[in-house]
Amino acid sequence: NARQLVTRLAAGDRWDLVFNIAEGLRGVARESQVPAILDVYEIPYTFSDPLVLGVCLHKALAKMVVRAAGVATPDFAVIERPEDVAGVDLPFPLFAKPLAEGTGKGIDATSKIADRSALNRVCADLLARFRQPVLIETFLPGRELTVGLVGTGPEAEVLGTLEIILLPQAEPDVYSYKNKELCDDLVKYRLVRPQDDEEVRLGEALALKAWRALGCRDGGRIDLRSDAAGRPHFMEANPLAGLHPGHSDLPMLCERGGIDYRTLIDRIVRSAAKRLQPNVPGRNPQMLTAP
Repeated sequence: NARQLVTRLAAGDRWDLVFNIAEGLRGVARESQVPAILDVYEIPYTFSDPLVLGVCLHKALAKMVVRAAGVATPDFAVIERPEDVAGVDLPFPLFAKPLAEGTGKGIDATSKIADRSALNRVCADLLARFRQPVLIETFLPGRELTVGLVGTGPEAEVLGTLEIILLPQAEPDVYSYKNKELCDDLVKYRLVRPQDDEEVRLGEALALKAWRALGCRDGGRIDLRSDAAGRPHFMEANPLAGLHPGHSDLPMLCERGGIDYRTLIDRIVRSAAKRLQPNVPGRNPQMLTAP
């Protein structure tokens, strides 16, 4: 964690490249803590910089950025206090989730909201439990897709796309915490290809545009959901995506697309290695140069 990293740095430890998977423990900017410390010491690391990680974890800010870039995203409101609910002027049904969580935390069968009474109740519960604002969005009834990407800026490319299909016994309508944790029993994952599916083609183009607009680096995911007309919309970015083989969405979509885990990690590292500065004393960029 960040404190252990500070201790190691104070003791004089240095590295050519840090593979950063530290999500932090507290605050909306928790994913930014380790990269910010590494930036101070001019130590390169994988994945996005502190600014990008902070913006993406604050899901409303991420939506503002991609919308300004011309990327479709559901209309939304941010609830910071229970009394803010009275000012929400969006058509039902709505969807509610904590502003700055991941892995489906705070999402369950009550997250799809049919009326104002339920909106008041769900927002009050989320504010109390997570002690952070609540993001309210127009609920989209279409397909749910997650797009895996690798690379940075103009070199970024799509690795593949998974469609998330909830089974009859799953919590309905939402990719909830329970559905994710019990995915073997509650969720079907299907690799979908743009050449066979226009909705997927549009989704992958939208995901790549959002990835570049946000400034994401090296590897991660963009989550999408379609409206009733089959138009994909940006839901959130995952610039520090889970990498657990066999359980996390990014390795799963790669495996289904014929990209093994070692190759995925290699491509992430090679993307990050391009940022190595050869003139920094004690650093050996040749360690990370392809043969």
